[in-house]
Amino acid sequence: MGLNKQNLVDAIAKDVDLTKVDAEKALKATLAAITKELKKGGSVTLIGFGTFSVLKRKARKGKNPRTGEVIKIGAKKVPKFKPGKGLRETVAGKRKKK
Repeated sequence: MGLNKQNLVDAIAKDVDLTKVDAEKALKATLAAITKELKKGGSVTLIGFGTFSVLKRKARKGKNPRTGEVIKIGAKKVPKFKPGKGLRETVAGKRKKK
């Protein structure tokens, strides 16, 4: 089972005793701050959770899978997430959830 935005808002509201409206505002503000920093080319590090950063991909050649024709794939920036040690250990079952 996955966790969607509304379930996340509900969990935040319950865990920190906020209204759902306030929890949604906090989540939106957090995501907006992360997005703004990545747009500037920066990174966001949350110790124990992970680091959001921007990866610059170089232009390269690819193949159209239908025709086999060689095509140019332009350079671009893409978001990247590298999980922190705490998150990796928790997911692997090596660390107890607090």
